[in-house]
Amino acid sequence: MSAYAGSAARVNETPASEIPVPLVLDLDRSLIRCDVLHETALAFLRRNPLGVFTLMRWLMQGRAVLKRKLAEAVTVDVDSLPVNHDLADYAAAEKAKGRTVVLATASDLFVATRIAKRFAFIDRVVASDGVTNLKGAAKAETLCEMFPDGFTYAGDSAADLAVWKRAASVVVVEASPTVARKAARLGPVEASFPRPSVARAMVKSARLHQWAKNALVFAPLVLGGQFANPAAWANAVLAFVAIGVLASTTYLLNDLFDLPDDRQHWSKRERPLASGRLPVATAVAALPVGFAVAFALAAMVGATAAGVLAVYLVVTVAYSMQLKRQPIVDAFTLAVLFTLRLGLGVVAASVVVSPWLMVFSMFLFASLSFAKRHTEAERMATLGELRIAGRGYLSSDGPLILSMGVSSGLGAVMIMVLYLINDAFPGGLYANPVWLWAFPPILFLWIGRIWLLCQRGELNDDPVAFAVRDRTSILLGLGIVAAFLAGWYGIGA
Repeated sequence: MSAYAGSAARVNETPASEIPVPLVLDLDRSLIRCDVLHETALAFLRRNPLGVFTLMRWLMQGRAVLKRKLAEAVTVDVDSLPVNHDLADYAAAEKAKGRTVVLATASDLFVATRIAKRFAFIDRVVASDGVTNLKGAAKAETLCEMFPDGFTYAGDSAADLAVWKRAASVVVVEASPTVARKAARLGPVEASFPRPSVARAMVKSARLHQWAKNALVFAPLVLGGQFANPAAWANAVLAFVAIGVLASTTYLLNDLFDLPDDRQHWSKRERPLASGRLPVATAVAALPVGFAVAFALAAMVGATAAGVLAVYLVVTVAYSMQLKRQPIVDAFTLAVLFTLRLGLGVVAASVVVSPWLMVFSMFLFASLSFAKRHTEAERMATLGELRIAGRGYLSSDGPLILSMGVSSGLGAVMIMVLYLINDAFPGGLYANPVWLWAFPPILFLWIGRIWLLCQRGELNDDPVAFAVRDRTSILLGLGIVAAFLAGWYGIGA
């Protein structure tokens, strides 16, 4: 049995010597885990979002023209494109046995030739040339003319069925079950590489664990004295889900903008879009669905809630497109997004919340945002890199980020104290507000822990994601909850 049989691929036991015909590889979603057309179109739109009209004009002239125009207009970092290593290893092993390996792709020849240089086993490249879109029947006809004695074809899509029909044998690369079954009926299957779960990749891209941040929506309800109001809770739950769906959708949007930078990041390159486990086309198609669901839920709460969601979306898009590349401004923007969650909670519960809460939120979440950037700066300094990819910081900015983050965190503690003195105690909402004095020391201990671990290089990239898994953080959070309940119900009064 071949070394490629098993979990990575299913390979028949026929020796390669009995299949002397050339091995022809498709490129998009086969040898590489992405689509070159989608990658170049995204790169073009990142540079000029209004270029969508130019893309439409090129497309009206034909897909081959579109691909050539994009190849001439933008330069994609082909070395960072995610590779299907299982197929690449298989092709390299076949090449070592003396077999000819050819790359045949509907992508433009300019880009395909650059990508082919990454793979020493490729002998020849056949691709679209600006006139002919080398896909489906056109590719099949070209390959039959090139290899009249037959060829083996490795592909993934329904368009490849026309090629497999003319091939001597079939290699199925992460195709859908339907395509895989149809391909198996067209010829002997030389090898089959199983398809990773796109649904699982979509769920991971949604970053459901980040919904913990959206619990801020419930804070105004509790602090505003609507703790026992079922209608307020119903609206808050709707708002929570709405902001969660919108946030997950904007994560997809942000990942699309960040693809080139994420692929150079030590951890973000494993994200579904950056690694190619989630197709760009699937992510793009999910965007309007996510936005529609989020705003429909917000509209059920009220027009004002939908308005707050719209502001959140605008700020997020501005962050993704430009603000995240501006040092210090990026942390401030993230703090604004967190505070907008509180604003949504205020609207959902129809309460009046102290402005101290909003200011507290800005300082606290600015501190956590700086913690994330400090972790990245220190990691890049360790790796010997000068800049943080996709951000405006230098790796040498660590000390400045540290000082800004710690001071913002201590500022949040001070604002909490001022809130208790000027609002919580005189407000009369709590039966025994003395318990609320537990808040500042617990907050101080937690912020101190975050920055201690950050300085030691032991903090996860995202402090909020770290906190929901960290036992000490959870215990401190439970202490906050216990103090609130004791103050609310007047224990010891």
